[in-house]
Amino acid sequence: MYELRIKRIYDEYEESDGMRILVDALWPRGISKERAHLDLWDKAISPTTSLRKAFNHEVDKYEDFQKQYRQELIENPHTQDFLKMVFDHLEKQPVTLLYGAKDTKHNQAVVLKEFILEEMKCL
Repeated sequence: MYELRIKRIYDEYEESDGMRILVDALWPRGISKERAHLDLWDKAISPTTSLRKAFNHEVDKYEDFQKQYRQELIENPHTQDFLKMVFDHLEKQPVTLLYGAKDTKHNQAVVLKEFILEEMKCL
């Protein structure tokens, strides 16, 4: 099994990133499709617009954001297909979840990575 990673989309592309998945609902400003080196842009796995706006990347709202986003992932009919795709790719190569937020510790990619890793333990 290869490593599941997270990375800002503004950081330089590295071949070792493996499969690169943008998990933001909105395209990041100032990034061309060529520079992004995306394999997939999965808007369906990102937090809902209302949750994203309520969080507004405010650290004091992060704990509540985590809980609500996890609940969205549980209720999202797309989540199981996304998990299967990630698990399948991790058998062959690293998978890097990409996000645009400036805060590297308090964002949806951090929550999503933890969620995926927890789901992998249940297999």
